[in-house]
Amino acid sequence: MDVKLILAPLQGYTDAVFREIYTNHFSGVDEALAPFVSTMGEQRLKPARIKDLLPENNPNLPVVPQILGNVGGDFIFMAQHLSQYGYDTMNWNMGCPHSKIAKKRRGSGILPWPDMVETLLEEVFASGVCRLSVKVRLGRKDKDEIFKLLPVFEKYPLEEIIVHPRTGVQMYEGEADVDAFERVSRHTDHCLVYNGDITSLEKFKTIQARFPKIGKFMIGRGILADPFLPARIKGLSWDHSRELEIIKAFHDELFYTYSEKFFGPVHVTGRMKGFWAYIGPSFKNSRKPLKKLLKARDREAYKQAADAYFASSPQYCPCSHGSC
Repeated sequence: MDVKLILAPLQGYTDAVFREIYTNHFSGVDEALAPFVSTMGEQRLKPARIKDLLPENNPNLPVVPQILGNVGGDFIFMAQHLSQYGYDTMNWNMGCPHSKIAKKRRGSGILPWPDMVETLLEEVFASGVCRLSVKVRLGRKDKDEIFKLLPVFEKYPLEEIIVHPRTGVQMYEGEADVDAFERVSRHTDHCLVYNGDITSLEKFKTIQARFPKIGKFMIGRGILADPFLPARIKGLSWDHSRELEIIKAFHDELFYTYSEKFFGPVHVTGRMKGFWAYIGPSFKNSRKPLKKLLKARDREAYKQAADAYFASSPQYCPCSHGSC
């Protein structure tokens, strides 16, 4: 079975800038699910909210917009607007774990409310505004909540159900519950996408062996930690002797593009420090050498520290975050 890999929507990381620069340097990702755009009451829409989804900002990698909301009319309004840019499929975010969002019965906060879920699905499909997929967790607090939702999902022609087998309150703690994903697979006829803890080729092979009928996998943090991971999974070739050079070129293009996009020095360095939070542990003995870089308070200090770090020829070893 051919494997399709989807870049997960990580708010603050996998925006249009990241997505396009990533495809300039790495291969293996087939599609991206964009970080969510929120619906707004009274059908108000600020252009800045959808800038990330404009076609001119996404010339290479196919993108599916993700909508966060719980009111059918507002969801339809947002989908109608996005359809003007050529998007015919939307994804409903039912998995965001953050408490501020969940308290409003959005994201994973709507999972305990199957009646609300069915109301929105009924309105969206009745409108014919778009094809629709959903991204869910097992529940907000209880990992069995999804089993009250699956009968609702079976009533509608969803494109796919992307399942991250954790609860919302878990955030990203603990291990993804693969046994629960297997239970979900036995209770739905919809196409399932597996999402969660694919951080190495070995972990991917383990998941794939357990679910041989699953053809789509979503990866987020694993790609940030090892941008070569999709190519490893697909058996694609690249010059392994140039890995550090490729990562530096990717880093530098990301840094310069964000420098042009963001005016405040904290915005730029904050974005780049977030990058190192994931990929940093993929370099052997990286903690001390990265300290100076992570203490940089402005762009120039950061750039000097980053150049010095790469010039020191750190050993890139993403397997088990430096255990190879």
